[in-house]
Amino acid sequence: MLNRRHLRVKVMQTLYAFSLSEDKHIKDFEKALMTSVDEVNQMYIWTLNLLDEVAEYVLIDAEGRANKFLPTEKDKAYTTKLNSNSFIESLRQNRTYLENVKKYRVSWGFDPEIVRSIFAELKESEEYMAYLQQEDRSIGVEKDIIKYIFKKIILKSSEIEQVFETRFINWPVDKEVLQAMIAKTFKNFNSENPVQNKLAVLTPNWDEDLEFIINLLKQTIRYGGEYQEMISLKTKNWEADRIALVDNLLMRMAICELINFPTIPVKVTINEYIELSKAFSTSKSNTFINGILDKILADLTQQRRIQKQGRGLKD
Repeated sequence: MLNRRHLRVKVMQTLYAFSLSEDKHIKDFEKALMTSVDEVNQMYIWTLNLLDEVAEYVLIDAEGRANKFLPTEKDKAYTTKLNSNSFIESLRQNRTYLENVKKYRVSWGFDPEIVRSIFAELKESEEYMAYLQQEDRSIGVEKDIIKYIFKKIILKSSEIEQVFETRFINWPVDKEVLQAMIAKTFKNFNSENPVQNKLAVLTPNWDEDLEFIINLLKQTIRYGGEYQEMISLKTKNWEADRIALVDNLLMRMAICELINFPTIPVKVTINEYIELSKAFSTSKSNTFINGILDKILADLTQQRRIQKQGRGLKD
């Protein structure tokens, strides 16, 4: 699921696009931010649908084997059991899943070879043969083979990686979130009653998180000049073009949080942006950002501009 760090990344990416764009209409970038967040849910639904399609492919495979003049013993061992898998059946009865498949116009029909290749690999695995022989059809047991398909085949497929990279621009960053959402789905689907099995949600507290990312984006843009001046005063010995744009954006976002978000502890803000610099900027950025933010924090504290609600939030 999307945690606050992932959401900060979304805001950072949007601010980066804003900085390079001639379009300075904030509403356009608010929309872009929401689209970026929604893409995570799209990836999630596309992945669930791929599992659904692989399960359904056994019917096509069975038809091909039925047309064989002399089926082998191995052919006879294969059944259409996967198509009625308890996890898959519960998914197919999930209203939210069905509505999202329609909303996002999900269909793997653009490249049928993807589903066929996944099933071909599955079909040759020991795990699949063991699944076909087990008698327990409870959802707790049957979802193990679906986990196998996702973890051992889909996530390791370069072909599927390429499809997602092409379709979703933030795939390299969002892949981790997708895995967490699928894992949460496996955990959620534990009832034999499909109505009780819920899809994973993007965030546990979307209303709060929505307010957080919109305000962080708008405030960082609105006061960007002021925040950049604070940074410039502490980097006089640095040539402007030597400071990476990402570093500047991360520091502006951090200053914005320190001043405008009273419920986020100071330490959390500082640590989060240091960690983001490790992932998205240069090898020395984290040390640089830490030093600059410490100096700015000292000034803001002296000016009494750090107004945190609750004990311990300023430390």
